[in-house]
Amino acid sequence: MPRVLLVDDHAAMRLGFRTILEASGIRVVGEASTGSEAVVAAATLRPDVILMDVQMPDMDGIEASRRILQSGGSAQVLIVTTFDRDDYLFAALDAGASGFLLKNADPEDLVSAVRVVAAGDALLAPEVTRRVIERHARLAPPAAPRLAVELTEREREVLRLLAEALSNSEIAARLHIGEATVKTHVSNLLLKLGARDRVAAVVFAHRHGLA
Repeated sequence: MPRVLLVDDHAAMRLGFRTILEASGIRVVGEASTGSEAVVAAATLRPDVILMDVQMPDMDGIEASRRILQSGGSAQVLIVTTFDRDDYLFAALDAGASGFLLKNADPEDLVSAVRVVAAGDALLAPEVTRRVIERHARLAPPAAPRLAVELTEREREVLRLLAEALSNSEIAARLHIGEATVKTHVSNLLLKLGARDRVAAVVFAHRHGLA
């Protein structure tokens, strides 16, 4: 099970997250109430996942995430915020966060998000996925990248499921194959598309009618 660090300036919110996660068998290894405390706690506790609020005193969660991720640790950052704002969303992704979730998410969605991010997958709340795709599509060069090699039918299936925001484990279950096999397919299709990450691959799929 992933080891989690909770970062939020409201003690009641941290208690709520702790209760939900520990009830699902996920270990909470520490808490922090400011961005500065989070940077120190991440270095000393070495969690697998950091649940990071955005608006906090001393240092906000975006800057804290940037410092933690640039330090070279293995922690994944999952932004959990009340505010559905584009500036927070894109700043968090630019800082290297692996996920963005709203605090009104159902408890089971929070637990699932922690597990998905801990496994190395990216996760976005359904409310913001479309905005991320549209933003990347606007920023992408007008000429479509050429495929070095045509995608196999299985790779096309995996790409379509990526476009549905499914994690590797969910894709594996849908296609009745192993999760390691899914990771191989994802790596291969990213290479063939010349896409730097899953989001870029999803943008390609939507722009070219593959999703």
